[in-house]
Amino acid sequence: MSIFIIAEIGINHNGDMSICKQLIDVAVESGCNAVKFQKRDLDKVYTQDFLDSPRESPWGTTQREQKAGLEFDFDEYQEIDQYCKGKGIEWFASAWDLNSQKFLQQFDCKYNKVASAMIVFEDLLKMIAKEGRHTFISTGMTTYKDINKAVKIFKQANCPFELMHTVSIYPMKDEEANLNMITTLREKFDCNVGYSGHEVGLAVSYAASALGITSLERHITLDRSMYGSDQSASVQPAGLRQLIGAVRKIEVAMGDGVKRTYEAEAPIAENLRQHLAFTLE
Repeated sequence: MSIFIIAEIGINHNGDMSICKQLIDVAVESGCNAVKFQKRDLDKVYTQDFLDSPRESPWGTTQREQKAGLEFDFDEYQEIDQYCKGKGIEWFASAWDLNSQKFLQQFDCKYNKVASAMIVFEDLLKMIAKEGRHTFISTGMTTYKDINKAVKIFKQANCPFELMHTVSIYPMKDEEANLNMITTLREKFDCNVGYSGHEVGLAVSYAASALGITSLERHITLDRSMYGSDQSASVQPAGLRQLIGAVRKIEVAMGDGVKRTYEAEAPIAENLRQHLAFTLE
């Protein structure tokens, strides 16, 4: 089974539909299977005091103005939906509250995503699992108890899912990756496991691809110097093309683990072992 590659646009579009479409184009041209966004109802996700607190941004001087500037409304998501259909790429989003999950249901996406921060939100998990769509569940900032509760909800609902090994640090240091957790999660929860990476560079994702992951998610950006908290942990267009090309090569190179000799090896063996011919007879 080929690794399902997700380009996490998230909020890297900075509320600009032109940037959003450029990022979708980058994902399509690079060979990604899907693009992903994030959806929040600000008054459900944040406290009033937080939203009223100061924050300088391109949209104003408060946290509310900054957060609102990054949110797309129904018309904009409808535009995303049509654009992705026209480009032949799937899209979906991680909801951070119940209202946002209901909002996303209007678009009948093929997939759902549980963000690491939301894996402990059981009412949201139950709502998502009830939909029965294949769901990617990120496991950053969690305990085994948290993961087990989530897995139980999805199994009881008979909703297909896979876990994603995740470290929720932006950007993540290589020594924090702990990629052997991919195998641990697979064995402990008896399910497919993907990798959602927040590192700078591509090497860690290459290593994850060699560990049998079923999905790979990386944030993408047009330019890491753009405004936004996720930009520094994102992959630029040239890097995304390089990443996907390498991942597809790694998939082919891993093989099936069965020892065999190739026909092309026969003349090489004969040549390199010619001095052993008398002995071998």
